[in-house]
Amino acid sequence: MDSGLDVDDLFGDPALGLGLSSPSPPPKGLAQRLDEMRLLGCCQKIAWSRLGCITYIAQDGLHLCVRHLVCRPSDGKWTLSDESPLHPLQLAGDPHDGHSLVQLVHLSWNEAGSDLAVVDSSGRISIYAISTAVNNLALQRPAILDPDDDGSQLIHAFRQAAKHNGRWAYTAFRHRPIGPFHPAGKSAVLGVTRSGLLRLLYQNPDHRWADASAELKHAGHSDRLLTHAALVATPGGILVATYSACQKIALYRVYISWNPANWDQNPQKQLPTNHPFPTPTFRLVSNKIETPSSLFPTHRNLAENLDDFPPAPSSPYCLTRLDIIPEQPDSTGGFSAGPWILAVYSVPVHPAGDSSQSHHPSSVIVRWQLETSSQVLHPKFDDVASKRHNIQPKPKIELRRQADIYFERFVISIDHTEYGNVLAITFDDSSISFHDPKTMVSFTGIDDANTVTSMAQAGFHYPLDASAFHISFSPNSGLAVVLDVEWQIRLRSVEHSFGTEERLYNESKFSAAVAALALAFCRGCGRETNTDDLLMVILRQLEADAQNVFIHEIYRGFQIDCNFTVEQEKLIHHIYIPRCLSVQAALGFKDRYSVRTLPSAVSWGILNLRHASMFFMYFLQHGKGSKEAVEPADSDVIRMVLGNAKWILDLTYYVLDDVFDLADEFESVFSDQEAFAQKVKSTNSFSLILLLSSMPRAFLRYICRELRGIHAGYTTSYLPSVEARLFYTELFHMLDSSPVRIDVYEKLLAGVDSAVRHAYQGAGFGDAERPAPEKELLLNNRIPAVLIPAVSTVLRQTVPAVKRDLDRMAIYLVDYSWLGFSNDRRTRLYRHRRSVDILKKTPFPLADLQQSGKGGSYATQAQRQCVRCCEITGDVNQRKPVVWLRMLARLGLLRNCLCGGVWAAESGISSPPNEAQGQSSTREGTTDAPVAAA
Repeated sequence: MDSGLDVDDLFGDPALGLGLSSPSPPPKGLAQRLDEMRLLGCCQKIAWSRLGCITYIAQDGLHLCVRHLVCRPSDGKWTLSDESPLHPLQLAGDPHDGHSLVQLVHLSWNEAGSDLAVVDSSGRISIYAISTAVNNLALQRPAILDPDDDGSQLIHAFRQAAKHNGRWAYTAFRHRPIGPFHPAGKSAVLGVTRSGLLRLLYQNPDHRWADASAELKHAGHSDRLLTHAALVATPGGILVATYSACQKIALYRVYISWNPANWDQNPQKQLPTNHPFPTPTFRLVSNKIETPSSLFPTHRNLAENLDDFPPAPSSPYCLTRLDIIPEQPDSTGGFSAGPWILAVYSVPVHPAGDSSQSHHPSSVIVRWQLETSSQVLHPKFDDVASKRHNIQPKPKIELRRQADIYFERFVISIDHTEYGNVLAITFDDSSISFHDPKTMVSFTGIDDANTVTSMAQAGFHYPLDASAFHISFSPNSGLAVVLDVEWQIRLRSVEHSFGTEERLYNESKFSAAVAALALAFCRGCGRETNTDDLLMVILRQLEADAQNVFIHEIYRGFQIDCNFTVEQEKLIHHIYIPRCLSVQAALGFKDRYSVRTLPSAVSWGILNLRHASMFFMYFLQHGKGSKEAVEPADSDVIRMVLGNAKWILDLTYYVLDDVFDLADEFESVFSDQEAFAQKVKSTNSFSLILLLSSMPRAFLRYICRELRGIHAGYTTSYLPSVEARLFYTELFHMLDSSPVRIDVYEKLLAGVDSAVRHAYQGAGFGDAERPAPEKELLLNNRIPAVLIPAVSTVLRQTVPAVKRDLDRMAIYLVDYSWLGFSNDRRTRLYRHRRSVDILKKTPFPLADLQQSGKGGSYATQAQRQCVRCCEITGDVNQRKPVVWLRMLARLGLLRNCLCGGVWAAESGISSPPNEAQGQSSTREGTTDAPVAAA
């Protein structure tokens, strides 16, 4: 052998620096997480509710922590709230009662986002419900009602925009749950246990919990040990897919029927004691069994030709997730192809430097499409006697396998986002890829700038972050919360260039991005979902001009033309108007101590007018022979009427005083039309916008009519409570001694109506042309040229006509600081020193506020704060009359502020557990609660 040959050159001496890098070690905790996903399908540690509540299991596995998005009152910045823990004994039982503390393993919210199922490692289930605040969870069903049995451990718990002529058009976005539904409108939890039981927990009308179960049929005894399951509701029943320890996937179709099928949900109706509650029965149909584990290639190069490789009995892949992608709705309201069964298989994590893993892709997604086909019988069967009765054979269920998808990274989570329009795949390196659920094509950016189907398709993406193995997406997929390797919660946000890339501007990409945000907002409102996540994205990433474009898009998406000069009844029944006003008000909110921008102040004023109008309407209907008339008005209700009437009267005085000042200011230019028009265009008057815009003017007209009804009902009202009579007497005298009589203000509104109508007629504006100037008023807060003659008429004729019918000095001397619309010194001082109950419109006592920093009564009294507008109100967890609670529920104010934001308990202390019977907290409405997969 040649002595001059250096063998180190052949094999690579580490000292030579040949650039051979060793593989990077796997992230900390990855092997443990994959092992957990392999052993059990129920292992979701963090979950984000559609109502905005974020819950996650603490690192010790014994606590449940609660958070939510919140706007900080001090600076108006959106962030995660502080942690609100639940006591571990409420979850796993009391050791003194014979129930040891066990680890919590899984969380699952129901479709409405109001009920939370918490599962421990023994299969015991606790159920919590959001009562009156997003961080206030009341225990409905304790875990101690379930036996400690490993076999009972759960393995699974249960539109587009197109551009036409340069403008975006939005398709329908209303969503109706498929079901099944509890006949009594109560909650239920459906799950599959490790021993192969389909278990249904449901609540009876008496608030007690019951249990029903059915055994899933298996091909053999060895298949009875299940590790994973998936459930999804379809129009044809509930699809259940299971995976056994023998590596077999079984598909079932489950039908749940209730006896009796109908139940009168009227709480006033007294039922006989022996009347049976609805009880469920199951009908199970076994459809298909697959054994996919032997179909994987053992080497990466074999993945390119799936038809040529032999079965691999010792495949290194293990199933880590099983899911069902539901049928996708099409543009006609029906359903397109589907559903699909999706299974994720991963290889074990090897230590760094082990090259055995390099031969295999880290994760593989296997898909089957469920197809239904008709069975064709042999012609000889036509001779059978029973065939002559035209009995059709049952349809045939087939699972058609799709092409496998291979990844070099480990799949940590697969989530249905954007209401089933996007499939989000999260990997171990924190990257998130978005795919079309039907084709699994990756969304890498917008391809068609004239069609937007989702935020992911429009180019929104999550930037890389530190590794995390537990993730949950926000209700509208604009944000995500993760638990990192140190079990710290972090917030991630989608990003978009909004058309600005490499110092170049692309208008089509910007337009598509804003349209995607508007589409997501419309979808969220259509499904009654919290939209704070989108609001946070918009405030962080859009400039003021782009925010205004977004506001215009959501009004176009909801087809709100803002013209209510004629059809004023639509204003009361339109459920999306307050949603749009709420976002408009929030975008101009700076902090609790600063004045709002003019567009924000106008929309905030309209929301308060709507609140007063709806509340007065409810109060008048309550006292005129409605179902609640048998219950006399409560003193808290009368006090709320008094506070809102006081607030409305002061607002009308404020508007009149401001308009009088404008009339005096414009008097010098009345004779010069051009100078008058220029001065009107440069005027930013909150009061003038409030009068000229048809929406707030219609609410003011309703309120005047309702105040007259309240004044006239003083002598006929039945008030057994002395306190209630005192409040109503004060209310009557306040209306009677007002410096501006109600009929005088109605005269002003009638004059403005006439001036606006004649201005439109003079310009030739019909019903088709009026929405444009009305939107200019409401959205941009600019007085359009067509309404300048109306301003002239109001200031020169209408205002002088009402001056002689009121006491101008009296309205000048009124203290308007508590309204919060001005920016004078007195108003700023009031904001820092006082707070007003946003619902009752009554200031909190100053003494309580001064003691709040020292543990005074204001600090110790339970309060709720709106996470969006930062306003506060009293807590309803204290004992309140049924009339009061029912009124808040009917007005939609039990969980939500008048701006649409959710309430959060300021103390952050969750409700104590109820008795074992599961006493239910008061809920808003009586809508059917769909059976949740938990």
